[in-house]
Amino acid sequence: MRKLILTLLLVFVSNTFFSQVAFDQFEGQDDISSVIINKKMFDLMSKVKMDSSDKETMQYLNLIRKLDNLKVFTSTSVRATAEMKAAAEKYSKTAGLEELMRVNEEGKNIKIGVKLGATDTKIKELLMFIEGGGKEKETVLMYLTGDFDLNEISVLTDKMRIPGGDDLKKATKGKKE
Repeated sequence: MRKLILTLLLVFVSNTFFSQVAFDQFEGQDDISSVIINKKMFDLMSKVKMDSSDKETMQYLNLIRKLDNLKVFTSTSVRATAEMKAAAEKYSKTAGLEELMRVNEEGKNIKIGVKLGATDTKIKELLMFIEGGGKEKETVLMYLTGDFDLNEISVLTDKMRIPGGDDLKKATKGKKE
């Protein structure tokens, strides 16, 4: 019984640790651009005074209060693309992400996986990987955590101009509570 408890504890701790550092290897690489936003920044952003009469602005403020972490990595490097793809696939399997969408269109491969929350549209984690997008065959890896609604993501991608946001919007169409 003691071994079972230790094993379960080890699995839980290692899985939590892996999720925190799963994509950190891409930070600071010359051929990979990165944007990292942590909970503290989301908290600060939610306190900025904005026009409360604008419905989209209010949706944006409500969403960023629910977010914990955003990591976006982009690259046109073949080497970096292979590393990002391997990391995304490994994380999807070890974290138990559910595939939301997979598209292969005109040389562009898109995969979106999620870890669901309390309802079918509540998300705890979202991982999006786009390979071969745009004119320059740009690869995008986006990892988002929090407790948010899938339908709110289009507001975030519009306001923050996140690479791959249009593809993410397509995945959220028709996903209503």
